[in-house]
Amino acid sequence: MTISTPTASASSLPMASIAADAAPLAGRVLLAGLFLVSGYGKLIAPTMTIGYIQSVGLPVPELSYMMALLVELVGGLALIIGFQTRLVALAMAIFTVLTAVTFHNNLTDLDQYFHFFKNISIAGGLLQIVAFGGGRFSLDARR
Repeated sequence: MTISTPTASASSLPMASIAADAAPLAGRVLLAGLFLVSGYGKLIAPTMTIGYIQSVGLPVPELSYMMALLVELVGGLALIIGFQTRLVALAMAIFTVLTAVTFHNNLTDLDQYFHFFKNISIAGGLLQIVAFGGGRFSLDARR
């Protein structure tokens, strides 16, 4: 007597499996969107952005500006396509926490309070990507 196990074809995958495969992609796109929009804003207003960086006393504001563009634009695109996802997400999480501490540290100001904890929450989402990777629909999964 032989026991056979049915194999699942692509057309018979349960909805839960499809959702589990799509969720990491959706999460990456949603998180990256915030960084891309923010990076674009910095790209089209460099003088204003550098002035803001100077106002908080960071040394070499031009370098900080370039680093922010790199993280937000290049990191955002890498996150969407799932390239070096864990490393990119870790760099973005560190950047996001540093941004919270540097730019949104006046927790007595309600607006800054919300920005601070928004950034911390975003870093938490990025750390989930560090822990679990980019998922099936990522360039990393093709290796």
